[in-house]
Amino acid sequence: MITAIVEYTLPPSIGRRECLEHFTAIAPGFREIPGFRRKHFLYSDAGVGGGVYLWESREDAERFYSGPWLDGIRSRYGVDPKITYFETLVICDVADSDIRVPASAASPV
Repeated sequence: MITAIVEYTLPPSIGRRECLEHFTAIAPGFREIPGFRRKHFLYSDAGVGGGVYLWESREDAERFYSGPWLDGIRSRYGVDPKITYFETLVICDVADSDIRVPASAASPV
């Protein structure tokens, strides 16, 4: 699994309220994206928006980030996002009371 951290500078006209409204409206659409597992939509008072995504593979993430999503970020915020990829080695989640090691992390590289 891959965790991607995405950040972009927000224009002054887009604040917390606007982000909340937009993120809430688009969140359901993420369920249909191949390889997508989870997203935390982020906002900072410092004028930064973004997300922390969990993907099945880096290929899934890169396919998504190079498609219409990228055009939307550029159009809405006027910037290119900064994307950092991490291999997800262990997942600890209170919601499911489990510690998981994704199959991709258990395999030797």
